[in-house]
Amino acid sequence: MSRTNTTARYGSVAKTFHWLTALFILTALAIGFIAHNAPYEDSAQLAIKANLFSLHKTVGLAAFFTALLRILWAFTQPRPKLLNGDHKLEALAAETAHWVLYGAMVLVPLTGWTHHAATTGFAPIWWPFGQSLFFISKDPDLAATLGALHYVFMILLVLTLLAHVGGAIKHAIIDRDKTLQRMLPGTPVLPDVPAQQPGHFLPIAGAASVWAVVLYIGAFSGLFAHDQNTGSAAQLAEVSSDWQVQSGSLEIAVQQFGAEVSGEFADWTAQIAFDEAATDGKYGDVTVTISIGSLTLGSVTNQALGADYLNAEGFPTATFTADILPAETGYIAEGILNLSGHDVPTTLPFALVMDGDTANMTGSLELDRRAFHVGDDMTDESSLGFGVAVNIALTATRTE
Repeated sequence: MSRTNTTARYGSVAKTFHWLTALFILTALAIGFIAHNAPYEDSAQLAIKANLFSLHKTVGLAAFFTALLRILWAFTQPRPKLLNGDHKLEALAAETAHWVLYGAMVLVPLTGWTHHAATTGFAPIWWPFGQSLFFISKDPDLAATLGALHYVFMILLVLTLLAHVGGAIKHAIIDRDKTLQRMLPGTPVLPDVPAQQPGHFLPIAGAASVWAVVLYIGAFSGLFAHDQNTGSAAQLAEVSSDWQVQSGSLEIAVQQFGAEVSGEFADWTAQIAFDEAATDGKYGDVTVTISIGSLTLGSVTNQALGADYLNAEGFPTATFTADILPAETGYIAEGILNLSGHDVPTTLPFALVMDGDTANMTGSLELDRRAFHVGDDMTDESSLGFGVAVNIALTATRTE
């Protein structure tokens, strides 16, 4: 059997690409369906769900690159003519479905890949080339749009595949021609190919129209978005402080399934008493109150706020009460962090730059989530890291 195509039959390379692409696509669809419907009521179930999605994404990328190679090969080869090319409407529909399917084979995994790149956290791709794309930013709105496109493109892919399979069955059972046999191993004896064939313009125009409609639905429907923080966050009252915070950030980062997941708390207050001259070895004290429900942590926000983790409903706030003490370089805030109902001694080293009545502070530390019984069921650090990096920066001005 020849490796290349002719106008009457497919070569071995085209057949191999056809069935390999079909295998990857059908496998990715099946795993994606199972992963989407898998429960995640506890940490063990969440780990299984994440692994299923990782497998789905990895197989999807295999399908993407195989489809690209298949299409590139097809463009270098003559396309075998339709055995029923003289049946105008049926041939036109078959060619239109052909172009729709080519687009779907590329765009479904591509939108899945870009959606993954735009999303923070959850289910990494199992390959050594990283999780990001240089032209895709981490953006929840972009991720939601790409997710919607991936979803509607997937629906179109499934429908087109069903039509494709249905057409093959019709050719085999009703028409009893050799259309299906042309894509199977071997070199079947073929009848003469009809001279009349559908042109290229109408099928391509029809496929483009289909894609325009689907693109519009996917981009503007809002059909898909990751779980967002739908719970109510504790509203923090303003605090009276010797130093008033003007701006700042409180960020966290943790390793999940081998990838960093980062986020920040939108609502927190700091009551600060500080004097440049130490009294009894102490420069002052600070009390930081954090609204746990104000956390955003990418695609796993709701899971992070759940009862197995930060338990935002049971413990809506966390507090860090500490004395400000000297350190070898800069300062330390040494005290107690109350998080998820647990008091843990905590030390925060920080640097301070004074400019008259304005202070700029930056500090970082690493907490062990196990000390606060966060994610107790996640005992494997490769699934969820034990250490949680905390970074805080603020600018405060001295009050009168």
